[in-house]
Amino acid sequence: MKNFILSAAILAFAGVSTVKANEIKTPIAVTSNLEQDSSAKVPVKLEELPDPVKTTLKADAYKAWVPTAAFLITKADKSTFYQIDVKKGTEVAYLQLSKEGAVMQ
Repeated sequence: MKNFILSAAILAFAGVSTVKANEIKTPIAVTSNLEQDSSAKVPVKLEELPDPVKTTLKADAYKAWVPTAAFLITKADKSTFYQIDVKKGTEVAYLQLSKEGAVMQ
């Protein structure tokens, strides 16, 4: 009787724990966040920045910060601005400047 109950318990456990695997018939769409980005970022050489932007970077407020990279950002509404990556010691930051050199942050 013990063996019968043990066998029944094992069969019941085996029946519950079986896995039914099926092939996926419908394709799954995978999207990336990069496709949803509505702005374009184009690298610009620091020497090629407009004169008003260079003047702003030389102002007293930003004199201690050293520009390391520059990008021209074009938003979905076709507005553009410059993002200037700057460094001061171990601190790293960025500035957003219009073509006229006005700070946008």
